[in-house]
Amino acid sequence: MEFLNDEYFMRQALRQAEKAAELGEVPVGAVAVLDNVIIARSGNMVEQLKDATAHAEMLVITQAANHIGDWRLDQVEIFVTKEPCAMCAGAMVNAHLKRVVFALPDPKYGACGSALNVTAHPGALWHVESAGGILENESKALMQEFFRRVRNRKS
Repeated sequence: MEFLNDEYFMRQALRQAEKAAELGEVPVGAVAVLDNVIIARSGNMVEQLKDATAHAEMLVITQAANHIGDWRLDQVEIFVTKEPCAMCAGAMVNAHLKRVVFALPDPKYGACGSALNVTAHPGALWHVESAGGILENESKALMQEFFRRVRNRKS
């Protein structure tokens, strides 16, 4: 049953990624979930906000904290379409996130086990459970199509 829930919430994150792509953003989407209810959702907003920190994960962490009224997100799960970078993974650790589930691993910059493992660093006081590969193919196809369109516009 947990996998079905993970797949459902990842599909919601994919919707956010699609919306981000429509705005010209790298198609990464995320949702924050508390007790099987989505409490925050966003896609990347880096270009829209002219802010390098406006990754989908960062935005849902802020929204979730505002929703709960506390920075401690120890009962919150985040579903995101691409493996979080070091900045986002670090924010998840600092927020005491319960779990992060990602679709597409990022062997170059992923910080939940691919390139780095910020969420389970041995010396950290808080570890964030992580799982990857949920709807990986769908996320990969969305990312590939986005960058194909970007390359075609440049040529």
